[in-house]
Amino acid sequence: MRIKVLRLLAFFFVLFSFSVIAQKNNLKSLEKDSIAVKLKGYPVKPFNDTLFFIYHNVGSFSAKERAQYITDKIKRLYNESFFEKDSIKVIPSDVSMDIVYQSDLVIMSVLEADAKAENTTIKNIANRNLDKIKSAILLQNENYSQLPKRIGYTALLVLIIGLVLFLTSRIFSFIKKYIVKNRVKYFKGVSYNSIKILSPEKQLVLLLRIFGVIKIITLILIVYLSLPVLFSIFPATKDYTTTLLRWILTPAKSAFMGFVGFLPSLFTIIVIIIIFKYSIKIIKFFFYEIKSENIKISGFYSDWALPTFNIIRLLMYAFMLVIIFPYLPGSDSPIFKGVSVFVGVLFSLGSSNAIANMVAGLVITYMRPFKIGDYIKIGDVSGEVIEKTALVTRIRTPKFEDITIPNATVLSSTSTNYSANTNQSTNGLLIHTTVTIGYDVPWKDIHAALIDAALKTDMTEKEPKPFVLQTSLDDFYVSYQINVYTKEPTKQPRIYSSLHQNIQDSFNAAGIEIMSPHYSALRDGNTTTIPPNYLKEDYESPVFNIKNKG
Repeated sequence: MRIKVLRLLAFFFVLFSFSVIAQKNNLKSLEKDSIAVKLKGYPVKPFNDTLFFIYHNVGSFSAKERAQYITDKIKRLYNESFFEKDSIKVIPSDVSMDIVYQSDLVIMSVLEADAKAENTTIKNIANRNLDKIKSAILLQNENYSQLPKRIGYTALLVLIIGLVLFLTSRIFSFIKKYIVKNRVKYFKGVSYNSIKILSPEKQLVLLLRIFGVIKIITLILIVYLSLPVLFSIFPATKDYTTTLLRWILTPAKSAFMGFVGFLPSLFTIIVIIIIFKYSIKIIKFFFYEIKSENIKISGFYSDWALPTFNIIRLLMYAFMLVIIFPYLPGSDSPIFKGVSVFVGVLFSLGSSNAIANMVAGLVITYMRPFKIGDYIKIGDVSGEVIEKTALVTRIRTPKFEDITIPNATVLSSTSTNYSANTNQSTNGLLIHTTVTIGYDVPWKDIHAALIDAALKTDMTEKEPKPFVLQTSLDDFYVSYQINVYTKEPTKQPRIYSSLHQNIQDSFNAAGIEIMSPHYSALRDGNTTTIPPNYLKEDYESPVFNIKNKG
């Protein structure tokens, strides 16, 4: 009975032992399965074959990202035009062993976790991966050498660029020859109203210069835009591609985005300009009606219309600029404000005389001392007014000399207007000249001769009749001034010349000698200068007590 019990106990013990061992084996297999799931390897496969696997994460980089990063670095080494195999080394650090190229490019780092995953040491994995990377790059370069291809691509690209430049130059030359050949057909000159801005020859020269500048810019752009493609062939110069493109694209992008952002302000400016433009047209129509005397305003002369319109137009344009200014790009920048102040100071300092002449021109306009076509005298200058501007007044003398007088000088000088009273409602301009005749000639004869000469003079008025003034009784002669009306003040030199000729003829016909006697001999006291027909017989001189006998 005891033996049976012992055998039964032994059987249960053996059974228990087998169950414990089975549980341990199951636990080990589960641990291995979990480890296998957690340590999934990601291949480093820069070319066709897998070099090794990456199992562990490093910081925020997953194992898959590490594998991709290492693959990209190996491809970068392969793209090096002058790859040096001895420049790849294993450099130990505090926590890892790094595979480095030329001491600055870290290809990968081998950590303790990588060694545990493969049940070996860090050093072994680092040396193994170094050999595999080096061998793969060398094998790939031997089978697929990139340098000859890159040189070939470079030569082909240079040839294409040269061909494009040649064709572009030929196209521009063809267009230029066509323009020159058909210049008579396409170039008629540039003019605005009656102002000829450009002759056909100058228009052609200007267009050809602009065309030449466009040609040079186009050729430069072709070469410049080809450089990024050329630099991208060689990995060593590939970084310059982005730099060159950035030099063009960054300013272009900034300009385009600035223009897009400026569009609302641009539309506002256009609306403001349109409003002011049509407002000025309405005002212009009103003042032109005043000028043509279709509209009459009491106290406002028709010749004030255009100057007043010009002033109002200038003020409206200035007001328009003040309104537009805040909408201009960069108007609030300190540089823009500084330049505006600088230009204002220069204008103020450099235009003091111009401003004085403009103010004087404005005052002269509303004083109305003369108008275009009047015959005037300013200082020592006499002539016809041919132009009045905001700054100067131009006078054409009888000798056809055009004299320019600043308006400030006109305002500060005395001006004589010979044409002011020569309209149909007045008698005209009274011109005059003086002759001196001795006391021995009767004044009535002289008056008759002078009036006869005046009536024979061309471009003078017969009514009112000419008249003579005796302006002085001098020591030896009398001054006789003939006055005659004319409505041709611009022809005064010819009128005076004709009047003098007629005076000579009339005096010669009347037997009167034109002279101013000066006595140098001793006078005989028995005679007198009084004409004989004024003397009476037996007249006793109160001075000399002498009796005259006819």
